[in-house]
Amino acid sequence: MARVGIGADLEGIHAVSSALDAGRVTELIVERSRMSHPEVARIVERARAESIPVSHVDDVRQLSFTDAPQGIVARARPIVPISLKQAVALADNPMVVVLDHIEDPRNIGAIARSCDAFGVTAIVLSTRRSAPLGATAFKAAAGSLERIPIVTVSSIADAAKRLSQLGLWTVGLDGSGDRSLLGLEIMAQPTALFVGAEGSGLSHLVAQRCDVVASIPMVGQTESLNASIAAALGTYEVARIRGWVS
Repeated sequence: MARVGIGADLEGIHAVSSALDAGRVTELIVERSRMSHPEVARIVERARAESIPVSHVDDVRQLSFTDAPQGIVARARPIVPISLKQAVALADNPMVVVLDHIEDPRNIGAIARSCDAFGVTAIVLSTRRSAPLGATAFKAAAGSLERIPIVTVSSIADAAKRLSQLGLWTVGLDGSGDRSLLGLEIMAQPTALFVGAEGSGLSHLVAQRCDVVASIPMVGQTESLNASIAAALGTYEVARIRGWVS
């Protein structure tokens, strides 16, 4: 059973190494057969140098939450979330990504990687009807969830209202949007980008509270994109409009 707290259980080389960089790891468990792997050996050496307990087992999968823990599991101090107000204050021109009840933790991890790549200020998630930020999400994020501040809220619709009050444009991504995401110039200003759940998209109330509901233009017959792909395109477009990438 996963322990309570964001990122308290970790597995996989990149997730564990990044948590070590963040100073969060409190215990390391490694398969004996993986000690010859250079990256695993470096992690173990770092942990011992920092007086972090290291134990060895024959099969770490008995302690893991994914099918491929890469022979290494860690326990860590949980990440402490910040408030919406604190997130907005982190940058002069903040870019916040809000996940509207995304249920697949692998999608959350993949979205975190895009957010990390394209300069997102913070990620906002709901504590209700959303995937937990556990080992699966952190493994898929490959370290990105260690680098991006996390906000947790009880209501995504209320978060939309609050972010608007804090001076951000609220832009929802949804296939039914009547505006194109491409070239949406308001995203050059402080923006919160809302990404809907797999299949159902944005919830009705969240879409109502967004300043703009935009869609991603497509030329094929696919009706919708995976949430992580939509988030990647959305965050890239914000970075492009702001001149962060070219």
